[in-house]
Order: sequence, then C-alpha cells, then structure tokens
Amino acid sequence: MAPLPLRARLRLRMSQADAHYGGDLVDGARLLALFGDLATELLVRHDGDEGLFRAYDAVEFLAPVHAGDFLEAEGELVGVGATSRAMRFEARKVIASRRDLSSSAAEVLSTPVVVCRATGTCVVPREQQRRPAPPRPRGAKRAPPRPKPPARRRGVAWPSR
Repeated sequence: MAPLPLRARLRLRMSQADAHYGGDLVDGARLLALFGDLATELLVRHDGDEGLFRAYDAVEFLAPVHAGDFLEAEGELVGVGATSRAMRFEARKVIASRRDLSSSAAEVLSTPVVVCRATGTCVVPREQQRRPAPPRPRGAKRAPPRPKPPARRRGVAWPSR
C-alpha cells in the first residue's frame, strides 16, 4: 500500500484541437479529463486497478485556458476508505500563448496561474483491489464473512398480465 498523500502530475500543451470556443478558448471539460487521467494513475499506483470516478464534490474554473497554453495538472490521493478514494486536483498554466504578439509567441510565466481546482471521489470495488490488506492489530477479531447474494435463476419467464 502506498503511503498518503500519493501524488501524480501531468504537463502538456493545449492544442488547437482542444480549443472549443471563440478566441481559441479551451473547454473546461478538457481540464476535467486531465483530472480523470490523474485519478486513474493514482488508483493504479494505490490499488493496482483503474477504478471508477464516482463524483466531483467541487469544481472551480478560475482562469481561462487557450490553445497554445502549457498546463501542469496535479492530483493527490488524500483519503482512503474501504472502497472509496478521496482526491484533490489542481491545474496551473505555466506557459501562456501570446497570440497578441504573433501566431507562435509564448511566454513562460514567472508564477504559475491556477486555472482549475477540484475535489472528487473514486471507487475501487474490493474484489478488484490488488494491494495488500493492512495488518490487523493483535487480538483483533476477524470480521464475519459477508452473506452471498441469492443466485439468479435462469429460464424463468416473466408473469403475463
């Protein structure tokens, strides 16, 4: 089991293909896709499985992102339940395109600009977790096994009305 907090980071350039709105503005959903990729990496590192993104608790879009900007996105695993994983995300603009100067001008920002923050919850079903279970304290009793769900019957016709 990886110790907390566990972090992952991506750095990439927003391309013209990422621009969705006028003025080469990048859709906020593109930033959430980056956060989804970070969540997947964190789950693989922690549990050995990609898991599923259940929900965002909060999302804040704080500054515009344009085609040609370079972003650094970071995710952090901040809490672990039996199957749930709490995460925090932040995306920062580290290089800004400067189309006002020329079509290919860009500027390294001395201070990165936070463009988006989010928190969310992911889940990894118990049967898909491949990390070792934490050791039980001495004298602790083993939890009783869960009852199995009833078997599904095959070939049963629905009653007619």
